[in-house]
Amino acid sequence: MEKNFTGSFTQQEPIPDAGIAAALRVMQSGRLHRYNTAPGEVAETVLLEQEFAASIGANYCLAVASGGYAIATALRACGVKPGDNVLTNAFTLAPVPGAIAGLGARPVLVGVTEELVIDLEDLNAKLDQAKVLLLSHMRGHLCDMEALMALCDRAGVTVIEDCAHTMGATWNGVPSGRFGRFGCFSTQTYKHINSGEGGLLVSNDAKGMARAVILSGSYMLYESHLAAPPPEVFAEIRYETPNISGRMDNLRAAILRPQLKDLAQQAVRWNARYEVVEARLRDVPGLTLVPRPAAEGYVASSFQFLLLDWSSDAIAEVQNRCGARGVELKWFGGAEPVGFTSRYDSWRYAPTTAMPESDRVLAGIIDLRLPLTFSLEDCALIAEIIRAEVSAVWQAAA
Repeated sequence: MEKNFTGSFTQQEPIPDAGIAAALRVMQSGRLHRYNTAPGEVAETVLLEQEFAASIGANYCLAVASGGYAIATALRACGVKPGDNVLTNAFTLAPVPGAIAGLGARPVLVGVTEELVIDLEDLNAKLDQAKVLLLSHMRGHLCDMEALMALCDRAGVTVIEDCAHTMGATWNGVPSGRFGRFGCFSTQTYKHINSGEGGLLVSNDAKGMARAVILSGSYMLYESHLAAPPPEVFAEIRYETPNISGRMDNLRAAILRPQLKDLAQQAVRWNARYEVVEARLRDVPGLTLVPRPAAEGYVASSFQFLLLDWSSDAIAEVQNRCGARGVELKWFGGAEPVGFTSRYDSWRYAPTTAMPESDRVLAGIIDLRLPLTFSLEDCALIAEIIRAEVSAVWQAAA
């Protein structure tokens, strides 16, 4: 008798006891706003900024309301204006090009490879079209960051990293978010640390971070930001920069700090689940695994594979058959946006010409979450279901 999976792909682990206790202390104080502190008190938000900056070796950090707000703030701090072109990945989630379009700028999409990273050849061909690249490390896959930075540096293109899926990840030992002028992180529920919604922005650029702090709504209280540039950097910037308030509050920061302390341990657990699925999907006819380069230190909270050159009907059948057995597969090649997935041609605010090589890859991308609420045995069962259903549809089509 075939087994079905009965777990939830959207259920996260509970907030750690230390986070719950810290949140209670904040609520009991009533001081949720980051600038509302008692004499001698350092706000939870400030402590989180210091700890996150230290964890990845950044000079500065700003805690904000969401990952999307972090991206939009980084774009503004880099001087992106309405009408400007901004390069970004064709394989990403809609909030990334949406952040560009939301500023009145124009996303210029760059192709994707079978390794699910930005196509450096296509990027090189388009570098003369923009002064900023918003690089999405989509679903936790890092490209050759030294090669990418060399291309962008030669062209005078500023890099902003979208690290929503790569908190704790590295390339050749350098943390994700530390290559570009800004690194943007998310603490939304399905990310590596969970405050429901939230974001973190890091940089070593003093003037850029000073602009970001003012943009976030410091109300001239920037001196309380202990992971920010010194006050003299704000001297003129504070008069020139608009306030577009999007601060993180102390309640969310309190929940996040214990999770950040546990991140390395959690990464080991995520990767163990990834490796179980990967091992059981090797050598499945018609199924292509995504290679992980030796230079990449990944944190795998999700899993992707490719059904390259399959018909849409066959992929939909795999998705339906797995779904009937309790395994929720997300398909990035579907004609209509569903849930968190969408193709670039559905972002009508980002018109682009067709990219046949990327279209072939996008048409075959299958994605599933691997929350830590899954046991290793759960992951083995999920992989066996996928293996069986992919094989069945492949054999039927042969």
